[in-house]
Amino acid sequence: MSISATTSSARPSRVQGRSRFFLIAVALAYVGLLLLAPIAGIVWTVIDGGSGVVRRSLAAPDVRHAFLLTGVITVMAVIVTAVFGVAVAMVLTRDRFPGRRLMSAIVDLPLAVSPVIVGLMAVLLFGRGGWFEPFFTARGIQIIFALPSMVLVTVFICIPFVVREVVPVLEEVGIEEVEAARTLGASPTQTFFRITLPTIRWGLLYGVALTAARSLGEIGAVLIVSGTIQGHTETATLYIFRALEERQEASGYFVALVLAAGSIVLLTAIELFKRKRVRERSR
Repeated sequence: MSISATTSSARPSRVQGRSRFFLIAVALAYVGLLLLAPIAGIVWTVIDGGSGVVRRSLAAPDVRHAFLLTGVITVMAVIVTAVFGVAVAMVLTRDRFPGRRLMSAIVDLPLAVSPVIVGLMAVLLFGRGGWFEPFFTARGIQIIFALPSMVLVTVFICIPFVVREVVPVLEEVGIEEVEAARTLGASPTQTFFRITLPTIRWGLLYGVALTAARSLGEIGAVLIVSGTIQGHTETATLYIFRALEERQEASGYFVALVLAAGSIVLLTAIELFKRKRVRERSR
């Protein structure tokens, strides 16, 4: 009986081991073919082009401006979404008002809407003949085909990231510490910077990293509102798009590699934030 029981228990363990090995192999193949292989192809193309590709690309004014513009848009999007994202998260978790659930659903709208549609909505509002175009034109402010519209659509697309990372943290910690601080006479500003902000810092950083990564790779909405004016409203992703059309593949792949490297760094930071949050929760 004992021998047969041991044999029967060994068989399921072998089956489970094979199933686990099969799932791991499938996962590795999936990640390798769809994620790592394209990045390896870009790296190989840039290396195959020689160091001259890197020098020519970095020396080109269009490339430098594209990187600068992408950086400016990313920084502005991060600042806006961080400030207003925290405010929205605090309202959703600490206030009860009619339409709260609807507001929470609207926050997720950018995740469901195509970036191209976001760009078209911006054109409808601020473009020629748009709803708000006469107001800004009368004051000499250009929105469409300029930096403001590019920042606007990027912020719209990145709205959910900070909010959805901060809301669970606020819900988990509750408001007991905040109420205690108010009882002791702390002002709202002191309560935020001494209690709320330290509590949500890792969730906020996680959302900021996601926002930055998304901003670096945005092309759909920006393509619609920027006008792709070379050397003026051309971001790094739009430069890649033009470089491939003009058969400047080597330079386009180099810019793509830089953006991919930036995204990888941000993703690595995100994983570090995750581990930090797990460690703090386990204490």
